Amino acid sequence: MSELLAVYERSGITADVYSGGTLSVTSPIDGSEIARLHETPVEDMPNVIARANAAFKIWRDVPAPVRGELVRLWGEELRAAKADIGHIISIEVGKIVEEGLGEVQEGIDICDLAVGQSRQMFGKTIVSERPGHRIMEQYHPIGPVAIITAFNFPSAVFCWNASMALIAGNPVIFKPSEKAPVSGIATINALHRAMAKFGRAPDGLAQIVIGTVPQSAALVESHDIPVISATGSTRMGRIVGRKVAERFGRRILELGGNNAMVVTPNADLDMA
Repeated sequence: MSELLAVYERSGITADVYSGGTLSVTSPIDGSEIARLHETPVEDMPNVIARANAAFKIWRDVPAPVRGELVRLWGEELRAAKADIGHIISIEVGKIVEEGLGEVQEGIDICDLAVGQSRQMFGKTIVSERPGHRIMEQYHPIGPVAIITAFNFPSAVFCWNASMALIAGNPVIFKPSEKAPVSGIATINALHRAMAKFGRAPDGLAQIVIGTVPQSAALVESHDIPVISATGSTRMGRIVGRKVAERFGRRILELGGNNAMVVTPNADLDMA
């Protein structure tokens, strides 16, 4: 445990973050408690959303290639913290260490891709039937993006969504699974370090919300969150999809696991 606490400290997860809260986080490896986090008060969710919308009004006017520079810095921070974040993922999710490291590498790779995308937001110039007239296609930021992730990929899925949202001009609110929030905290802390180096990121550009269903519901039901990205079960997707559609929001759903488990005759069936 002392080794894990040292990793926490290097990842910017201090004792006041990983202890003293009401949300118990346990490792599937041996069932031991690895953190006790403070949940975001549900009554504070409107303030979280308001901060994101205030940040949006600033961030949307920053040129896309400049926004890409923030994501580039995030990729560098992920490279520097790869071993520590990978270690946390391994303990919190039960993956082998190489899988944990591979997940962080996915985050690094998507940051590289997003930096290139920040200079390729091309639009079309379309022929018009009117003389002296042209039709121009242009992309505009849409607003805060809420990212709700699942247990099995606690770091990479946030990176996939957040890197693209940020270069497009949109703030992000991250709600990790209550079963694997520590990996999420370590990942967004790397983004916060990048924001500090960037020096021009508005307050509220990237926030994390810790909790369970009530915190997720506050994001899903808010008319001030135009896009919800949710990863999880088909049951969860049916609920989220319907609620977001009812308010004419946009949703990105990745649902229903397709990772098979091969159980050999001599396996521990209870463990499997």
